[in-house]
Formats: sequence, structure tokens, C-alpha cells
Amino acid sequence: MTRAARYIGLLLLLILAFSGGVAWRTWAGAQKKDARKPLYYQDPMHPWYKSDKPGIAPDCGMKLEPVYEGAAPAQEARKVLYYHDPKSPSYRAQAPGINPETGNDLEPVYEAGPSNAVQVAADKYELAGLTFGTAELTSGAQMIRANGRIAVDETRVERVHSKTEGWIEKTFVNYTGELVKKGQPLLTMYSPELLATQREYLLAMQARESMRHSSMSKLQLAGDSLLQASRSRLALWDITPEQIAEIEKTGMPVKSVTLLSPASGYVMEREAFPNQRIGPDMKLYTIADLSRVWVMVDVFEADAPSVRAGMSARVSVPATGKNFTAVVRQIQPVVEAATRTLKARLELPNPGLELRPDMWVEVSFNTGGGTRLTVPAEAIVDSGTAKVVYVDRGNGNLEPRKVETGMRLDNRIEITHGLTAAERIVTSGAFLLNSESQMRSAGSSPAASTPAAKPASKPEEKGGAPHAHD
Repeated sequence: MTRAARYIGLLLLLILAFSGGVAWRTWAGAQKKDARKPLYYQDPMHPWYKSDKPGIAPDCGMKLEPVYEGAAPAQEARKVLYYHDPKSPSYRAQAPGINPETGNDLEPVYEAGPSNAVQVAADKYELAGLTFGTAELTSGAQMIRANGRIAVDETRVERVHSKTEGWIEKTFVNYTGELVKKGQPLLTMYSPELLATQREYLLAMQARESMRHSSMSKLQLAGDSLLQASRSRLALWDITPEQIAEIEKTGMPVKSVTLLSPASGYVMEREAFPNQRIGPDMKLYTIADLSRVWVMVDVFEADAPSVRAGMSARVSVPATGKNFTAVVRQIQPVVEAATRTLKARLELPNPGLELRPDMWVEVSFNTGGGTRLTVPAEAIVDSGTAKVVYVDRGNGNLEPRKVETGMRLDNRIEITHGLTAAERIVTSGAFLLNSESQMRSAGSSPAASTPAAKPASKPEEKGGAPHAHD
């Protein structure tokens, strides 16, 4: 074999060896990549959606992509602070380009987002169902609405009783709801005690007349005292001065004594009937003055601190469409266990009897007040131990921030600590972000990084032989 042929053969052998080495490295690299175990599968459009097996994301229909152990998270959109030359970091520019001194390409330097921020690409907000608003200084005036009912003013209720035992002879007020005037006759009754007391009074009158001409002054005084005692006893049994004058005029006791109404108002209850035996413990009539009524309102526990005695309220009657102005007189101290409400008692005049007892009404309280920092109620995530609002830090960084809340103002909630006015916050979709934040916190804990916490998977096989992953 000639020297040229040997050189050619050696050259071919080197080429084959080099080609074989390249093919081996390519094949081995592919096997190494294929042998890695996915930690989980992730929606590339909604990174917070994760699954332990491949498939399709239910919200957007995109194919889930595997995330391997040790893989760096995808770079989210963040604010570029400046551009610099990695080989000459002192050179900076505000736009991408080339360092004219070294000819190197400039690389971006990003703003570091909060360590606990959830990152969502800004162009994916709509797909994620996120909407934004701001923390605003709003008027502290709050309109609290509650249901109530008209009730009788308990200070304007009179119950009619007889102070002696006896029998009803005749009734003049014969039905519930009848309007009576003060001093109007209600019934006549026969009472042996009253009859005996009248006779004692007449005897006292005769005794005084006989003792008036006595030379002994003590007897005159005794006659006057006896007459006054008998007269006082009649008055204590509700015998009026006019009735006593009639007894004095006729000189005869009155068998049937008339019982008069002690007040003007409507008869709410009637228990008096002719020929009925009665006593001091029996209620005969209940009379209520409805020219002023109460409104009993159910106020929820959360609204109770805003309702105070002395403040005004608007009372609306759905049945008639009319509105009235009432004043809060009392907040009752006990919460009703079944409804978790407090009773507020309002007073208002009722001259035309347009408000009737047990009528349902709607009550509005205007609490007034200055300005307060508020956010939409749906922006707050309440875990029970903390309340969180997600603040937009820009370029996809949504930072969970603990806040302290105050009173509720319609569909907004007061923020007493944790936010400043005009900060941009997530108003819809905050619960979804909170779930992602909790999953990240769990994933970064020691328990989550143990092999037991990883999804189980079998190593793939190629060419009939398994390959271990790094």
C-alpha cells in the first residue's frame, strides 16, 4: 500500500471517530433530558394553574407544559431599570444597543419585585379575570337600611281596672278599636264596698252637722276629720268630685257607680262585659294614644356602632309610598340570638293615624362623617386571621399586603392601616391570586421540597434501557 493510501485511510478513520462522538453526545443528551421527572404540569398562559399529569387547561384550552426539577421559572414581564455591558458594568444606557467602546451587546437589568409578589404577565390580566381599581378617599357618610315595624308607644298606654270588687251592670264601650276621650264613661258597676263607703260618708256629714253647734271644740274637730276621711276614701276608689257632689246633694248613696276613661285613645283590648263579676286584679280595657308611635328596627351587629341615640332617620311605608322623619331614642343592649340584630327604638308623630301598629316599614339611617380611605369590598381577601389586598407594583408584580379595616360604606370597606390613597389594587380575582400565593408558600416550605411531596412518575425508556436523571 502506498503512503498516500495510508494517509487517506487514517483521515477517514479520524472523520468516522469524530462523527461517532458527536452522535453519541447528541443521543446521550437527549436521553438525559427525556429521563428527567416533571415536578408538575403548568398552564403557560395562567402559571398558577398546575396539575400532576399532562392535559389541557380547563380555562383557556392550552396544552399543559412540564416543569422539571431544577428548572428556573420563566421570566415574567418586569420593569427594566437600565441596560448595561456585562463585561463593563459601569457602562449604562436607557435603551438597548451596543457599547461603543467594547462593541458588546447591552443586557437589561430588571427591577426586583417583592419577594412575596404573585407575577402575572400584564397582557394576561383579562384572561385571568383580574380587574383593577384604586384606594380612594370617599365621604364617610353611610346609608344604613333596615326593616322595622310600627309599635304602640308604651308610655301612652293606659289599663283600666276597678279598685273594688263588684259586678258590671252596663258597658258603654263595646268593641276593640273604638276611639274614646278622657273622662268618657266606660261602664257602670255595683260594688257593696262602694255602697257602704257612700253611706259612711253620709253619716259623717250628719255627725259633723250635729257637732258643729257643740260647745266643745274638740267634738267639732272630730266631726270635720271623720268627714274628710270618708271623702278621701271615696276619692281613692276613683269616685270623682262631681259624683261626690251628687251624693251630697241628694243625700242618698248611688247604687251604680260609673267608671270613666283615664285617657284619650283607641281601645286595644276589651275584657269588660255586662253582668260580669270583677275585681282589682282584672284588666277591663287597654287604651292606647296613637298620636305618637314607636318604630322598632332590626339593626345588624356590624351596623349597630353607626346608629346612635338622637340621630334622625327616614321611615318609608312601602304600602303607601309615604316618608316620615323619626328620631332614634334608644339602642337596646341585648342582641337577638336568632337574627343577630339589635333593636333600635325610634319615635315619630302620627297625627293622621297613617302609621298603624304592626305595619312594616323601611328605615334609612344617614350616619354622616368625614372622608375615609376605602376600597371595593371584593378587593379584600379575609382568611380569618388576616385581611389582604393585592397591590399592583407594575409590570405583572401583584403584592399581597395585610391591611386593617374599619366600617363598611355600602359596597366599599374602610382601610385604617396598610394602604395609601390612589394605590392601584386588584378588585376582582383577588381570591385566585391568594390561592396562587398560598401554593407558592407551600411549595417553598421544607415539606414541599422533600421527595415525598413530588408527583410520582416512572422513568422513560428508550432503546429498551432506562436512563437515570440528574
